[in-house]
Amino acid sequence: MSTVTASRAPEAAALPAPARPALDWRVRFGALSLIWGFSFLLIKVGTDGYAPFQVTFGRLLFGTAVLAAAMIVKRQGLPRGARTWGHLAVAALLLNALPFSLFAFAERTIPSTLAGICNATSPLWGMALSLVALSEDRPTRRRVAGLGIGFLGVLTVLGVWQGFHGLDVTGTALALLASFSYPVGWIYVRRTLAHTGHSHLSMTGAQLFLATLQLALITPLFTSWPSHFALAPLLAIVALGALGTGLAVLLQYGLVAEVGPTTAQMVTYFIPVIATAAGVALLGESLTWSTPIGAAVVLAGAALTQPRRTRRRTDGN
Repeated sequence: MSTVTASRAPEAAALPAPARPALDWRVRFGALSLIWGFSFLLIKVGTDGYAPFQVTFGRLLFGTAVLAAAMIVKRQGLPRGARTWGHLAVAALLLNALPFSLFAFAERTIPSTLAGICNATSPLWGMALSLVALSEDRPTRRRVAGLGIGFLGVLTVLGVWQGFHGLDVTGTALALLASFSYPVGWIYVRRTLAHTGHSHLSMTGAQLFLATLQLALITPLFTSWPSHFALAPLLAIVALGALGTGLAVLLQYGLVAEVGPTTAQMVTYFIPVIATAAGVALLGESLTWSTPIGAAVVLAGAALTQPRRTRRRTDGN
């Protein structure tokens, strides 16, 4: 569920510390975990009334509106330069338009709980890709072991010993592909947009605008105008965009700047837990023993793939 902010986290850590926010970072961390955890439930509800591309377009539209309002309040303009906008268009596709659409298509046939767990595989894909694409990211025994453990967890979630019985292979593959798209986008941004000199808010606002434009062009080609507007799915899409995309990005900004990217990215490990609890409790989705066990193994492996934390100042603790 990440944007260019996450991929530029190392640069954010080097910026001057902003004024202390009114809310403690732990409160904002918890809010971000809840928002992104419930996003998979909102996608599921949205696809009950609207086509996947329509869900994604609405999500991006309302998310862009929130960031545009924040840019106006903070008096920040859009980035300049054709090259920058070209790279942002690719980032918008890889980090927003493509994964958001894939998750929406996936949740037509798989539970939101499974989609949330698939999302947790992003750090595993990222570690595997970084070993190939980033020469400065050297493997260690600990990280390679984490990669292997994580993918054993994926196989456990999928119930490989049962021959994937009862599993919608296409929907699951789409969710895993969406999770794979995020680290591809992060690596692309790290190589092309890490030192543009523009603020994170300005860059991500432009990125979401371009993603919205991409969906505005694609959606009419594959869907027709809704014959009626189902209220509950529409409200879910509004919440998904305004909260799960717009507000979540703003919360992520503050966390990365205040406590650093390593601590901020730990939110990834809470998302599948919350997505699973929400899907079971509110949507009545079924849960077999292999799902939570496999998810725990995935998270353990993902945690091992992350670089060790360097000591730095957070909030004085």
